[in-house]
Amino acid sequence: MSVTTAVPPSAVRRPAFRRLATTEFKLYLRERVGPVWGLGFPLLLLIIFGSIPSFNRPNSDFGGLTELDVYVPILIAFVIAMPQLVALPMALASYRERGVLRRLRTTPVGPARVLAAQLVVNLVNLVVTIAVLLTVARFAYGVRLPRQFAGFVLAALFGAAALLAIGLFVAAVAPSARAAQAIGTILFFPMMFFAGLWLPIDQMPPVLRHISHAAPLGAAVQALQDSAQGHWPHPLQLVTMAAYAVVFGLAATRLFRWE
Repeated sequence: MSVTTAVPPSAVRRPAFRRLATTEFKLYLRERVGPVWGLGFPLLLLIIFGSIPSFNRPNSDFGGLTELDVYVPILIAFVIAMPQLVALPMALASYRERGVLRRLRTTPVGPARVLAAQLVVNLVNLVVTIAVLLTVARFAYGVRLPRQFAGFVLAALFGAAALLAIGLFVAAVAPSARAAQAIGTILFFPMMFFAGLWLPIDQMPPVLRHISHAAPLGAAVQALQDSAQGHWPHPLQLVTMAAYAVVFGLAATRLFRWE
């Protein structure tokens, strides 16, 4: 007489999730747009800025730091924002538009695990890209590694959580993949402006500086810059990013449609 042992549903779902996450990562690499914009473009900006002699000289306007010291956290904010605001909403809206999420509801994997797989891919991409940027900045241009490393990691995680929540909100309200891409792109450039990409936050007029302090990427850049210089991120910066994560995360949860 044979005995059949029931396999728990979670044991079935774990291998399925690993395969799903692996597939999502392969699709991310195959599309090439994500790696080019997520890693290639900020790395190119780093090389361009690092090749300008004036960017490597201490500047009294930045408290004796070089302009490159100031811009590395801004480039990391770029890395945080691009996939969360553009790639993630477009992918989820595309899956919903093509009925992928609806069909997955009838499988052991479930549509929620598609979202989880996307988050894993984005997290891996974020860690790898930040590590590459910091390594190139350190060994090619002499930029010091973050002196308050724990605070730097915390600032990056809070920034990623805030931008992830906004990206999920865009995916929830966008009627199509094209609309999600358009909305994300429209949000991306003003956010990068207030992060200091074109004009450092400290050199902005007072009104723009106040807006930057209240913007998610502006708060992220300030927290990253503070920790890079050896200070713990200001609590207000962390609270600002956490507020965006909670508000937009709750809104996305209520509004998200699987089909």
